[in-house]
Amino acid sequence: MKKHLLFLGPPGAGKGTQAALLSEANSYLHLSTGELLRTEIDLDTDLGKEVKDIMNKGELVSDQLVLEIVKKNLDKENKGWILDGYPRNLSQVNSLNDVLMNLNQPLEIVFYLDIPDEVLIKRLIMRGRKDDNEETIKTRLKIYKETTEPLIDYYKNLSLLEYINANGDLKTISADIKQKMASR
Repeated sequence: MKKHLLFLGPPGAGKGTQAALLSEANSYLHLSTGELLRTEIDLDTDLGKEVKDIMNKGELVSDQLVLEIVKKNLDKENKGWILDGYPRNLSQVNSLNDVLMNLNQPLEIVFYLDIPDEVLIKRLIMRGRKDDNEETIKTRLKIYKETTEPLIDYYKNLSLLEYINANGDLKTISADIKQKMASR
């Protein structure tokens, strides 16, 4: 059973939901950078205030900041982990690879949750977070396409990538992920 997983996909594709289900079923650490950052905001730390300003503008938090948070969490005793929403660009991939090599926990599968833009925009608006209006959503999708999509080819070339059709119901998507994990 593979236990070092990464969920890739645009905002609103369901990465968080699927990662949560899978981590619960297998007692894996679920490392959602979004959640980790929101926790900092809720705790109202200096880092949290900094992060809040950046996120309210629809921009992305710096690589160094996110890597520190991820590293701190991967370093704990664990049965396995799922990264969700990180890495977002090739320079983050390289920094993460160094960290994973030092921890001797290499990435084993990358699930790419694929979904059409128009479905995403509807989904995100319905989700109703304060930072989710059509304008910020379109900005985030544009940034996603420019920075994160190259990771798809990168992981495909390493034979780590599994495509998941994320435009369906929860159970079907979940079953697809489990089936692909079992067949590796």
